[in-house]
Amino acid sequence: MERIFSLEQIDTVAHDFLIEFSNYRCIAFEATMGSGKTTFICALGRQLGIQDTLSSPTFSIINEYLIPSTHQVIYHMDWYRLKSEEDAIQAGVLDILESGNLCFIEWPSIAEGLLPENCVRVSLEFISENERKISTSLF
Repeated sequence: MERIFSLEQIDTVAHDFLIEFSNYRCIAFEATMGSGKTTFICALGRQLGIQDTLSSPTFSIINEYLIPSTHQVIYHMDWYRLKSEEDAIQAGVLDILESGNLCFIEWPSIAEGLLPENCVRVSLEFISENERKISTSLF
């Protein structure tokens, strides 16, 4: 998937993304600060029916959400504050990645060696105040 979209189109793009990558449990987001990683993950949460407000887990490292209709757990992780793979392991990241639940990860490069096979790499690029470019590939 490669697409330029406006912020008004974010829910449609999130919907299309979830359809295209429905068989993947690990989604890793790479982008510069302020490019919209958390904003896009919030749109994914809305499309999944999560009723809680998703927020960046920068300080907690891991946030957990529930999809009410399926009782499926979604994990949103932000590895920005981690210093190494060992830090990630100590934070419980491996258990979560191996849980089989859907995981959204911001700043994955900090512990990239822990990512499972078939993890989707999502690159978000700031085009303008109202436009972003999304590109995807597999790790």
